[in-house]
Amino acid sequence: MEFSKSAEQKLEEILSHYPTKTAAALPAVYLAQEEFGYIDEEVFECVAKLLDVPPVFLKNTISFYTMFRKKETGKYLIQVCSTLSCSLMGSEHIVEYIKKKLNINIGETTQDKKFTLVKVECLGSCGTAPMMQRNDDYYENLNEEKIDDILDKLN
Repeated sequence: MEFSKSAEQKLEEILSHYPTKTAAALPAVYLAQEEFGYIDEEVFECVAKLLDVPPVFLKNTISFYTMFRKKETGKYLIQVCSTLSCSLMGSEHIVEYIKKKLNINIGETTQDKKFTLVKVECLGSCGTAPMMQRNDDYYENLNEEKIDDILDKLN
């Protein structure tokens, strides 16, 4: 497994902004995710080699973050916040509605590989709960109508 020439150039740019390769671990792994779609053992080893660190260093570093995908996901990764603010404002109903609409359970991907649904810890938008993230985009103050509008535009 190797980065494309374009990704190698982006990595060099990233590394130029940090005092050591180790300090660039998060953006380097994020770049790898953009390149390969998710982070598995092979990707950990590839990035670790480029940064001159053991793969376990990268695993430990990213284990806290929900933005890193550990397995293949659908084209659209739907992450619904399930922490206290969102929960109090109805995130469980939002999850159940999306499950029914997409005909999948938490952690599953639709048969057409278009959508994956996961519940995550705080996405940092407590004042606009309930909320979800689709890939890198936030959607706040959710209700069934907003969910329908968001998902229907992706079909």
